[in-house]
Amino acid sequence: GRSPAWAAVYWQYFEDIDRVRTFDSKSVQVSKTLYRELQTEEGSKLVALDALGTELEPGDQVVIRIEIRTDRDLEFVHLKDTRAAGLEPVVTLSGYEWSHGLGYYRQMRDAAADFFIDYLAKGTYVFEYPLVVSHKGDFSAGVATLQCMYAPEFISHSSGSRLSVR
Repeated sequence: GRSPAWAAVYWQYFEDIDRVRTFDSKSVQVSKTLYRELQTEEGSKLVALDALGTELEPGDQVVIRIEIRTDRDLEFVHLKDTRAAGLEPVVTLSGYEWSHGLGYYRQMRDAAADFFIDYLAKGTYVFEYPLVVSHKGDFSAGVATLQCMYAPEFISHSSGSRLSVR
């Protein structure tokens, strides 16, 4: 016909999760950082796990921070954050939340946290949620993936990493 048509090609393959590198589309970027929450005399303090000289131990508090940057308005967005097997969420209930002008539905599952966003205006957003270290071991820390549900070509994911608990 004479009307325009759109198409997309998707490439899917399997890789060890801690070897995954960051993928940013031109319009959407996602980064994920793990922090250890330390209690000091001044109050609680977040220290990036990369900056720590010590390793994690069972019972430690970990905060996951996911930063999203987008240069356009997006609708019906799914943010999925897979987590290490040795971590358990502090808040386990799912529900609708409102934070810093953004409304979303948070669903905590066995291996991931899902965030469903109806409307994501252009800008920068930060998601944080606490976890507790529950087991010793060497774990894949997982990746955070953001994708539009009805326009899957708008996708980005963070890099993978390892998490060591002694």
